Amino acid sequence: MVVNNKNLQMISSRSVSKLVILALGGVLLLQPLQSGAVIYAETVQTQTTATSAAVEIKTANAKLTQQKQEMIASGVKRVDYVWSPLTGTGTVNIHVVEIDLTNPYVQLNAISGKNNTVASLNNVLNMAKETGAVAAINADVFQTSSSSEGSPMGPQITSGKLMSGPMALQGMYAFSVSKDKVPSIDLYGFDGIVTAADGTTFPIAGMNESAYTTEPDKQSSHKNSIYLYTDSWAASSHPKDSSTTPTEVLVSGGIVQQISDGTTLTVTPPADGYILRAHGTAAKFVREHLTVGSNVTSDYNLVSKTTGAKVDASSMQMMVGGHTILVDQGKAATFSRDITGVSGASNVYRTAVGYTKDANKVLLFTAEGTSTRNGMSLKELQEAMVGLGVWKGVNLDGGGSTTMVERPLGEFALKVTHPTTGGTYLRPVANGIGVYSTAPQGSLKGLVASGPSTMFIGQTATFGLKAYDSYYNPVDASTLQQQWKTNGSIGMFAGNTFTALKSGSGSIQVASAGITGEYPVSVIGADQIASMSIDASAAGLAAGTNITANVKITTKDGLNLTVPPESIKWEFKGFKATTNGNAITITSVNDSAEAGYAIARYDGYPVMLTLTKGSAPVMWESFEKVGYGITFQGTEGAAGKVAIVSGLQGKEASNALQLTYDFTSGIGNGKTLAAYAVLNGNGKEVSGSPTGMQLDVYGDQSFNWLRMEVKDGAGKLQYVDLAKSIDWTGWKTLTVDLSSYGLTGPITIKRMYVANIAQDQDERAAAGAIAFDDMKMLYPPVVSDLTRPAIKLTINKKTATVNGADVKLDTAPIVLSGVTYLPLRFIADAMGAEVAWDQTSKKVTVIRGDKLLELQIGNADLIAGGIRQPAPAAPLVRDGRTLVPLRLISEQLGLLVNWDGSAKTVTVK
Repeated sequence: MVVNNKNLQMISSRSVSKLVILALGGVLLLQPLQSGAVIYAETVQTQTTATSAAVEIKTANAKLTQQKQEMIASGVKRVDYVWSPLTGTGTVNIHVVEIDLTNPYVQLNAISGKNNTVASLNNVLNMAKETGAVAAINADVFQTSSSSEGSPMGPQITSGKLMSGPMALQGMYAFSVSKDKVPSIDLYGFDGIVTAADGTTFPIAGMNESAYTTEPDKQSSHKNSIYLYTDSWAASSHPKDSSTTPTEVLVSGGIVQQISDGTTLTVTPPADGYILRAHGTAAKFVREHLTVGSNVTSDYNLVSKTTGAKVDASSMQMMVGGHTILVDQGKAATFSRDITGVSGASNVYRTAVGYTKDANKVLLFTAEGTSTRNGMSLKELQEAMVGLGVWKGVNLDGGGSTTMVERPLGEFALKVTHPTTGGTYLRPVANGIGVYSTAPQGSLKGLVASGPSTMFIGQTATFGLKAYDSYYNPVDASTLQQQWKTNGSIGMFAGNTFTALKSGSGSIQVASAGITGEYPVSVIGADQIASMSIDASAAGLAAGTNITANVKITTKDGLNLTVPPESIKWEFKGFKATTNGNAITITSVNDSAEAGYAIARYDGYPVMLTLTKGSAPVMWESFEKVGYGITFQGTEGAAGKVAIVSGLQGKEASNALQLTYDFTSGIGNGKTLAAYAVLNGNGKEVSGSPTGMQLDVYGDQSFNWLRMEVKDGAGKLQYVDLAKSIDWTGWKTLTVDLSSYGLTGPITIKRMYVANIAQDQDERAAAGAIAFDDMKMLYPPVVSDLTRPAIKLTINKKTATVNGADVKLDTAPIVLSGVTYLPLRFIADAMGAEVAWDQTSKKVTVIRGDKLLELQIGNADLIAGGIRQPAPAAPLVRDGRTLVPLRLISEQLGLLVNWDGSAKTVTVK
């Protein structure tokens, strides 16, 4: 039986006797366990029940917290974990696809190349799409150099057909599943022999393999050897190997059709034959014993290195090579080969495969790095796999190759499960493991709403619907009648469009044909906000200025979100402006205004953007008229040059500084490589004390690191990240926060450079060119010095002095429970601050200079600069006036406060 007319044979003693292929399986997306959402289970298998708390698995050195489960297809589910070490910091996301081999509708197979060939690299998503998989991961390691065809290093069997033999390397384990669906992990060798018509023989060293260096003898693989190439080999050469001269033999139907002595044949191997590639003593065998028209036979098998038994490829459903063994007999195994080449001791993305003790389940693993940790070591992966029930497991290609794809529930297209090391870039790889479903079409089982799970008051969102049947095959939701409503009073629907009206937690419910789907939604309120900020393009206070302003919040539970523009209420002081989405256009500026304030409020929570005249970005270097020297420097193994160029696409009429680099000769030396553009010998100085920088960079998508070396006014060198990864092509404007580096002004920019760090160098381009243009400095808004008169107050007295002059107070400062309270409006007015009172919310807002402070009567929290923080004590009202703790005046408004306990006086200035 063939799935979707592809090459995936479904032969299994565990399968049912008849299977009708009507649709491929879908994916059941389950919400995180702690959300309390329902977890669905297959009707054909044991039911499972949701628990209110996440499952936690502890290992010797870490813990794994289950986040969510996903049914991918009948007999296939995905389980996600957060891995965190017991000592140290950071977390890693571990994704596991669990395949139940006892399910009659599940099959595994090897996928590779374009049109399922070897020596034609392809990314996992494309390979899975081409073969109709419902899930897949990358598999075997392969050579990444341009001089190699990229064939897998281990054996590959697809649907019982041997696609590639194992290279003669030490400790390279392979994963397989037999036709009767029994998984295995073993070491394999290759056993082959060519027999001429006269009975003489010569061994076949391998099949469909790129040239490589053998282990442990360190010899050229194709020297004095015969290799066999079939129609599964997609490359035009057999293979690229400058160290050996080929003599090639075309065989079809067991008859020698053509012999090319000393050159490569230009024909492709036929379906009923192959090409023999010989060199040295093997070429001599060809000359002496093979002739055009003569009979020849080639026999070959895989051989288990542990048992010595020959393995008939036709008895296997699939096999892919891997790397070192990780788990054996349910315990962490001794590594079977050197792990340096796969950065085994470093924290990188990982891929692995294993199976359970009863051999009924196969587990596909990917370890995804996070912002706190770039991945995990092989020892950490071993321990995690053991903790998750692996009996025997093997490492697969990791780093930039790590990819997992799946088809989400109710959808008809595959998607990437998680970002790769390169973000959205999917690295072409040698092969992968595909998961397939032959489940028949069932009855409608469930509905899944799709849309934002977190919303803001006033935000509108259109929700989509996906549907699936009892075998988790996708159902076209557009054919279903849909009824939408909310569970909870957080908003309202018009059709499938939802508008959030009130903060709180609730759910979206959709029903069709008696089936109901539920999707949890949380509407953020001001009480959930820990901080709010405005990410704005630099701009000065002038009519006609356009400002792009995105309001961002961090919630108390750590979520970082951008507030949609329709949920923001703006207030402008010192100028008038219009808004359109996240764009603010200043229409006029008050004549007396030295500074302008744009106050954004979400659900009443405030944050302020200060604008001053002349605070726009200042051009530092445009490279149009460079009056100083710029030279190239490189570390050992790094070559290149610098030049002022013009004509780059997108800025054809502009000059730019181009840095060309070539790390080829240094790759593999275990050192970080860097190519520098050195400015003015010892650097070019920057005036003032900028807090940020904008620059345009022409990227080459090399995934290298872009940095600059800065010397500050104290003589200290700092290395500033311009981009962690050059993951774009063409021009891109970068904004760099210089204030986070603690630089003492004035600063000098010495060098800008591209770096290729020692770890995983093969995952970044070894050569390329980038360019810099329009480097601008961003300076903080400068607010004129504010009034700072000397104020003296006495506890319980309604008189005070301002610069020695007596002033009558509406209410006296007091002491309650050891806290000294001062009248806020009096202090603010005297210090040139602005105070606003909201009678409804009992809130008072103070603006002084570039500081915004908001307090609420009876509330011990305050908001200063957009950050919620505890106040020394809650403000209170006496005689209709607001009194605030003395410490608040000094700490939040930047005033100097002195307390004289004996005289019971407070001096503010």
